[in-house]
Parts: sequence; C-alpha cells; structure tokens
Amino acid sequence: MAGLYYEDFTVGRVFEHEWTRTVTEMDNVLFSSLTMNVQPLHLDEEFASKTEFGQRIVNSLFTLGLMIGITVNDTTLGTTIANLGMTDVRFPKPVFHGDTLRVRTRVVSLRESKSRPDAGIVEFAHAAINQRGEIVAECTRQALMRKKPRS
Repeated sequence: MAGLYYEDFTVGRVFEHEWTRTVTEMDNVLFSSLTMNVQPLHLDEEFASKTEFGQRIVNSLFTLGLMIGITVNDTTLGTTIANLGMTDVRFPKPVFHGDTLRVRTRVVSLRESKSRPDAGIVEFAHAAINQRGEIVAECTRQALMRKKPRS
C-alpha cells in the first residue's frame, strides 16, 4: 500500500498534497441530498442569491470529507486502522461551485497506542486552500495507524 506506517511520520513533517479537486454543483447537490441536508444555501440558487454570499455555498461536511480524502494517498492509504476523531474543525471561508481545492497536512504529534502494540496514534493538522490562496477548511485529525510489520 502507498500509505505510511506509524514509524514513517515525524512531528512537524508537512505534506503539500499534489492532488487537487474542482468542486462541482453536482457534488454539492448530491451530497446535500444524500445526507438529507435541505438547507437552501446549498440547494436553492434563488434563495442563496439574496444572502451575503450571493450564490449557493458548498456543504461544509462535503468540504471536510474532501479535504481529508485528498490526504489519503500520500499518508494513510491502507495503513490506517481507524480515524479516532476530528477536532478544531473550522470553515473560515465558503466554498463555491467551481472552486479548486488543494490540501496541506502537518504532523502535529505521535504517540504509541496504550492498548495496541501494533499501532500508534498520529495527529494531523489539515488545511484546504482554494485557488485564491484562501483557507476554506481546517481540522485536526487523530488516526490510529499501523506499525510496520515485523519480519
């Protein structure tokens, strides 16, 4: 697998993820509909045009999922046991249809698992950035990561 093992991470390491993604109207409408979020800011262009944003905004939980998803290939593909939590989730700027997002990840901390000798906990700080260089989402994520297999 492409993912890194617990021992491969170092505190302070930064990943500038190469993958980017342009968010589409379909992404927003489908995600909002599938999750039964009928907020008109996401679904109703006429309603949203009269708000401070002047247009529909992308569902923030889609943005959060996309931000974390973009990081997987470089960091945790096949080596994550479980996500343990996400804290300090913020959305400082809205995402609009047509915005292209990139993601930066920094390793915040590492600690051995107390209950699983084959695993450790890695804390990541993720930031999603749009094509204008604005941070649109941030979170801290704790992941239970596999250690390298013993021979």
